[in-house]
Amino acid sequence: MTSKNIADRFRVVPVLARFYGIVITMFFRDHNPPHIHAYGGRAGKSAEWAAQIAIRTGAVIAGDAPDVARRLLRDWIRLHESELLAAWNRAVAGQEPGRIAPMRVR
Repeated sequence: MTSKNIADRFRVVPVLARFYGIVITMFFRDHNPPHIHAYGGRAGKSAEWAAQIAIRTGAVIAGDAPDVARRLLRDWIRLHESELLAAWNRAVAGQEPGRIAPMRVR
């Protein structure tokens, strides 16, 4: 393991967005396919569910999420796909991915 990899392990996981009790993160130097990590639960509690969701397809590739959360995440990913892929490219290069606007009720 290189010193760069060791330093990355101790960085705070960046939060891209929060909405409706869902927290969306992206890890530095993560594995393909490009994906987000989503967590959810009641306020003040630890995460009750966690899922990895592919950016290009919106499919859950690991973990699980309630149906409502999956629909919200799929819609949010569709709205922000290009931003998410740009954030992914920054994160795998070890750079801060940045924030992305949360889902809003219209």
